[in-house]
This record gives sequence, C-alpha cells and structure tokens, in this order.
Amino acid sequence: MFETISNKLQAVFKKLRGRGRLTEGNIKDALREVRLALLEADVNYKVVKIFLEKVEKRAIGEEVIGSLLPGQQMIKIVHEELVGLMGAGETEINMQKKPSTIMLVGLQGCGKTTVCAKLGYHFKERGKKSLLVPADTRRPAAREQLEVLGKEAGVPTYSNGSKKALDIVRDGVNEAERGGFDIVLIDTGGRLHIDNELMNELSEMKESIAPQEILLVVDAMTGQDAVREAEEFEGRLGIDGVVLTKLDGDARGGAAISVKAVTGKPIKFVGVGEKLNALEVFLPDRMASRLLGMGDVVSLVERMENLVAEEDRKKWEKKIAKETFSLEDLLSQFQITKRMGSMQELMEMLPGGRNLPAENLDSRFHKVEAIIRSMTVLERRNPDIIDGSRRRRIAVGSGTSVQEVNALLKQFNQMKKFMKNLKKRSVKGVFKWQLS
Repeated sequence: MFETISNKLQAVFKKLRGRGRLTEGNIKDALREVRLALLEADVNYKVVKIFLEKVEKRAIGEEVIGSLLPGQQMIKIVHEELVGLMGAGETEINMQKKPSTIMLVGLQGCGKTTVCAKLGYHFKERGKKSLLVPADTRRPAAREQLEVLGKEAGVPTYSNGSKKALDIVRDGVNEAERGGFDIVLIDTGGRLHIDNELMNELSEMKESIAPQEILLVVDAMTGQDAVREAEEFEGRLGIDGVVLTKLDGDARGGAAISVKAVTGKPIKFVGVGEKLNALEVFLPDRMASRLLGMGDVVSLVERMENLVAEEDRKKWEKKIAKETFSLEDLLSQFQITKRMGSMQELMEMLPGGRNLPAENLDSRFHKVEAIIRSMTVLERRNPDIIDGSRRRRIAVGSGTSVQEVNALLKQFNQMKKFMKNLKKRSVKGVFKWQLS
C-alpha cells in the first residue's frame, strides 16, 4: 500500500534524523524532496502547495530548529499535517434513524456491489441487521452478484423483480422498516462516465427516500480522476463521504491524501482486499503513520481481535500459563494470520516493518504449515515423541527435508521457553514470534 511514496518520505526523514542540527536551508531541501514525492504519488498540486506551506511555517520556527531532537520533531509536524489533510478523527456513519439508509453511488466498475456486501458484513459483525437492495437495473447480473455476495456475507438481499430502480429502492426501504432492520444498503447503477441520466436517477432516489448517507465509491488506483469524480458527485448530487477501493493494489496514494482537502468530504471506509472482511474504517492518523514508516500496531491488533473469539484467546492464555501450548495451537494461529492478510501487508503495520525481509515469509509459513499437517494429532500435541523415523516420514509427507523438520521443532521448543515469560501477558505476545 503506497509503497513508492512511503519509501521516498522515509528516505527524506532518514537524512534529517542523521543531522545533529537542522537549518532553514536543509529543511527547505527536505521539503523539496517531499514535494516531489507527493506530486509523483498523484496528490493534487494545490493540496501539495498548501500542505508544504503549513509544514515549512512550523518547521522553520522554534518548533524544529530550537528542538533538542529536530529530526523527530520534523517527522511529528509532517505527521500532524498529513492527519489534518486527510481529516482528523474518525467520521462515523449517521445511525440516528432506524433503519438508516445508505446509498452507494459511483461510476461503473468502481466496486459498488462488492462494497455494498462488505458494508453489510461490517455492520453485521458489529451487531447491526442490514438489508441489501440491488438498484442497478442496467448492468447484467448485478442483482444476482449482490445476492451471491450477500449470501456469502450472511446478509439478506431484497428484490421485488421490478425493472424500475426507484420502485426497488422504495419497496426495499419499506421492507426494512417492516422487518426491523437497522440499515438499508442500496447498490445503485453506474455509468462509464458522469451523465445527466445517471444523476437524474440518483437525484430521484435521494428525493424519494431521503437517505442518511450518500457514499461515493471510487477506485483509489485512478488517482486524481477519483478526486475529480468526488468533486462532480458532490457538486451535482451531494455526498456525505467516500469509500476508496483497491487500496491494497498499486494505488499511489494521491486520492487518499487529496480527497478530503479538495472536496471537504471525508473518506469513511477503504477496501484493502477482495475478501468480505477486507474493509476498514479510514483513520487518517493511522494512515499517516504507515506512510511515514511508523507502523500501525493498533490496526494489526484489532484485526487479530476481530478474527479470534474471546474464548479462544482465554484458552490460549491458559495454555501459555500452563506451558501446554502445542503445535496444533500454532497451526490454528497460522490460519488466523493468513486471514489477516499477506505477510508483507502485516509487516508494514509494524514500526520499521517495511525494511524487514517479508518476501519469503509467506512461503515459509506454507512450508511450516505443511510440516505440521504431516504430523499425527498425537505428534502435534506431544512433539517430544517425534523420533528419527517419524521425522523422516513427516519430511516426505510435507515435501521438505529432515533438516527443516528439525529446525521447526527446535524453534518451537525455543518459543515454548520464551512463553514462560508471557504468563502474565496477553496472548497477543505470541504473534511476535517470527520464523527464521
């Protein structure tokens, strides 16, 4: 995520941290490099100009030059201004009315239908009852796609068979009221470009159902085109926020950094993968931290907490305390780690993690998983019984060598010794163990 801009910004601040004293001259030199990094990331040039003026004004004053740790203070200023640029604080969805109606709008191909199902899953995980309403009557199989995704998410989809989008939306909202739903999520139609027919249809829906939220879905990989779309929709329809999709791809970061400053509307959610749980509330402070290489440990922990049931965490804590944590438990944790994302993505959420060698960790995880799966249940629970012949059998079954099996067993024994120091700590500490 935003690898190029993040690497360049970190390189600039690495130079600054290496200086014992900062002057007006080398601060301006650093800001020129920051300017180039932002422009190359497709950040709106007006936004870049205003941002750098604010940073320079603060940096050249006593806040940095008079500081005992000028390099760190400079990073602090840039971090704070980035947060302000992207919209400080978490912007919540309007839930004052029941059911709360959320219209998803945007151009064709931006991912509205998938986002609709992801939002349904997101709210379901938070105890809210959602109804998906397929109002895209032009795109072939749009309704069927939403029904399939809704079924996968465990969220019902409404359909009355009407060919008129406005009728479907009205009836869907009425059905949600009768059914006691908390939220109605409306997947509207899109076009390849913004036209009067599209905007008139959306305006009619807005006037008819008075939604609590209109969220614009845009593709982060389109850069400033996404920002221009947001301006157009805000001017002609009025939106309450933005959902950025494909942030896990090759997005350069320009849209995420520019949208709030240009349109005045906050980014509310970001799509970080194809799976239904790969939707995150957009938190500017965490995004700024990741851009500057400061990591995002809080999000990492939250991902784990969302995937691990409380009873499982307590069970692991007891096993750690009693020193009965087994290879079977380790395998279970591997499954959770895989669901959290790729190792590269997880490493980037750790302070300085971008510089750690994560490219081979995914393959190492697969290899270790294969070794454990080639063991019997008894061997996983009691690895001490694994003698030479068992090791040879496990190596053949997992497609690895006896040396690799030996290495895993040695590492596991070392990890168990390490766990003795975690008896009074959270089970989260287990995830600090790394393969080598």
